[in-house]
Amino acid sequence: MRHIISVLMENEPGALSRVVGLFAQRNYNIESLTVAPTEDGTLSRLTVTTIGNDRVVEQITKQLNKLVDVVKLIDLAEGPHIEREMMLIKVRAEGNDVREEVKRLIDIFRGHIIDVTDSSYTLELTGPGEKLDALIQALAGTTILETVRSGISGIARGTKSLHI
Repeated sequence: MRHIISVLMENEPGALSRVVGLFAQRNYNIESLTVAPTEDGTLSRLTVTTIGNDRVVEQITKQLNKLVDVVKLIDLAEGPHIEREMMLIKVRAEGNDVREEVKRLIDIFRGHIIDVTDSSYTLELTGPGEKLDALIQALAGTTILETVRSGISGIARGTKSLHI
């Protein structure tokens, strides 16, 4: 099962490498990883997505809680949550038919064309990972030149929050 672990940690040099090192030492895979400072400049929020059964994820969270830099963490998969990912994708767009088809597709997916050249479009799409995967599938007839994905960012729904 996929788990999204959200970690509030001290914004200190080496803190991220200790978290990643914990995963590597125990042979756990990180599917995606995002990290950025919070509204409090001394704290960062790290969102790590991993796959594992409940026993493995429980072990991961216990080990993360032992790290001195970790202030608090939650497994978002344990309750209702919102998750989003952002993707930039550059496609070959030569000829009016191809350009119109790409415009039509990105409109259907409620994305944006953020850069236009004579031979390519750069597209931006935000949403659940499945939506991003669906756009890639829909663009199968178009040459995809480059794809960049941000990794999952998530937040609990309702009043549940990760703060000190």
